Amino acid sequence: MIKVGIVGGTGYTGVELLRLLASHPEVELTAITSRKEDGMPVAEMFPSLRGRVNIAFSSPDKAKLNECDVVFFATPHGVAMAQAPELLAAGVKIIDLAADFRLQDTAAFEKWYKMPHSCPDVLREAAYGLAELNRDAIRKARVVGNPGCYPTTMQLGFAPLLKAGIVDASHLIADCKSGVSGAGRKAEVATLFSEASDNFKAYGVSGHRHSPETLERLSHLTKDKVGLIFTPHLTPMIRGMHSTLYARLTKDIDNAALQKLFEDAYADEAFVDVMPFGSHPETRSTRASNMLRIALHRPTENGTAGDTVIVLVVQDNLVKGASGQAVQCMNLMFGLDEATGLQHVPVLP
Repeated sequence: MIKVGIVGGTGYTGVELLRLLASHPEVELTAITSRKEDGMPVAEMFPSLRGRVNIAFSSPDKAKLNECDVVFFATPHGVAMAQAPELLAAGVKIIDLAADFRLQDTAAFEKWYKMPHSCPDVLREAAYGLAELNRDAIRKARVVGNPGCYPTTMQLGFAPLLKAGIVDASHLIADCKSGVSGAGRKAEVATLFSEASDNFKAYGVSGHRHSPETLERLSHLTKDKVGLIFTPHLTPMIRGMHSTLYARLTKDIDNAALQKLFEDAYADEAFVDVMPFGSHPETRSTRASNMLRIALHRPTENGTAGDTVIVLVVQDNLVKGASGQAVQCMNLMFGLDEATGLQHVPVLP
């Protein structure tokens, strides 16, 4: 059994890790940290876990994280890198759901996250945790930086097009929407029910911290210079993410060939579903699951197919966009089937 510790078990991604790992056949939940809730049974805070998680929260100084096989950090940015050297020295593997080990460019990290990077040596060895595009590196890694939720949709949506070299990489557009849980479990006016409900708004239009992460990773997929216009939006729902991606085709290709390009790219992927051409995937079709769904569209101009391809991508921002993806990485790091403990059917309605 894999002995698992979770640092920061009271936030949305933390409790989502608990939900997924509680039914994982190869996991023993060993430590869940929280300074404020030290000693409180996990199931007292989260009744949904009654009978499934029987341990209590413990403060970080009491938790025996050094005795774990892997520690997940479901914490604010900066926490994982502060503890990484000690854990690695003890032979513990690390999966960070924050941004400490996502960006290899430390200057970009420090610009967007407003803090110095305390262990660039660990960052250099860290693997980026998007399994569909970086599987081999994750298998060998001691440290994994889990991708951001928006970057997951953008990378998997644009990847087949960039790898095939059939779009203008310098002018990609991503129009993305997320549920309110993407903002985390904290008291904040913008996410109060009366503020976020029955409302829709863009944010981070002049610049968002997921832009440099996405650009860095997309640049690995093509020799061309990548340019990205990315606009995130907040939608009045709890879970779910919908990204509408636009790219200009630079080569003559028909719709059937476009569809085949995506179907071939993800034919062996357990958690990427390429739907029939012209489909309209809904966020609820992925709710509470690790599945990401993709559909292609090609607007017509004067009755003929134009040179714009539209890629629709949906996922649950807390599962494939965060905790489920982290468990997917853990499975790879420990030689398990990638889908172990993650074959949950989406919740509908």
